Amino acid sequence: MSPNTVSSYYSDVKDLLEVIPSDPRKMDTDDIEKYLRIKAEMLSKRSQAHYLSSMRSFFDWMILEGERQDNPCDNVDAPKLGRYLPAVLSVEEVNAIIESVDTGSVSGLRDRAILEVLYGCGLRVSEAVGLKISSLYLKEGFVRIIGKGNKERIVPIGGAAIDALLAYINSRPVPYASDFEDFVFLNKFGKTLSRVAVFTMVKKQAMLAGVRKEISPHTFRHSFATHLIENGADLRVVQEMLGHESILTTEIYTHIDSSTWQAAVLEHHPRNK
Repeated sequence: MSPNTVSSYYSDVKDLLEVIPSDPRKMDTDDIEKYLRIKAEMLSKRSQAHYLSSMRSFFDWMILEGERQDNPCDNVDAPKLGRYLPAVLSVEEVNAIIESVDTGSVSGLRDRAILEVLYGCGLRVSEAVGLKISSLYLKEGFVRIIGKGNKERIVPIGGAAIDALLAYINSRPVPYASDFEDFVFLNKFGKTLSRVAVFTMVKKQAMLAGVRKEISPHTFRHSFATHLIENGADLRVVQEMLGHESILTTEIYTHIDSSTWQAAVLEHHPRNK
C-alpha cells in the first residue's frame, strides 16, 4: 500500500486502541460496535466505513501473526452508503479560480502551475507535490506520474499547464539541499511542498474567485474527468489517465454527467412545471 494509506490505517487503529482501552487480542464484536457508535456521532457513514476497513485489516494481520483466531469485525455490518457523487466545478469556475492567482511573485507562479497541473492532468494532490523535474517531458507533451501503489502512468499535458510550469521553473527557489533538487514544487525555504499547503491554497483561491462550493485539490481531478467524459472522451482512456485500478471507479463520472442532463430534462419537461 502507499505510505499515505499505511499512515491512515495506523492512525485509525491507534484511535481504536485509545477509545476502547482493551487488549486487542481479547476485543469482540461488541467492542467494535461500541467504537463505531461513538464515531457515528462525529463522522459520516463513508468515514465510518473507512474506520471499519482499517480495523478489519488490523485484526486480519493479528490472525496472520497468530495473535487471534478470529476477526471481531466479520459480524459487523458496514454503514449503508449511497452513491457518492463528488463535487465538480464548471469550466467557468475552474477558469475563475486559476485566473484569481496573482502571478506577480514566485509563490503565485507556483500556485498557478499547481492548479493548471491538477486540472490539466487530473493528478492527486500527493502526485502533484511529488512531481519530479525528471518526469516532465514538456516538449513531447506528457508527464510521468508515480501514483498509488507505486504504479507508473503516462499522462498528456496541454499548453496552458506547460506554459505555467515553465514560467514557475524559470523562477523556482534554490533547493535547500540536493534531496529537493528534482522536485518541481518547492516552498519558500526550498523544500518540498506539503499537501496541507496545497489544500490551503486551493481554498484561498476559490474564495478569491467567488466560488462557494466546498472544494479541495481533489475537486480539480473530479472536474478534469467529468469534463473529459462530457466532451466525449472514452471511459477507458479516462481510467488510464486517472490511474484507476478498476473501471468501476471511473464510472462514477458517467453518473455525474447523467445527473446534469437529468436535471435539465426535469427542469424543462412540461409535466414538471
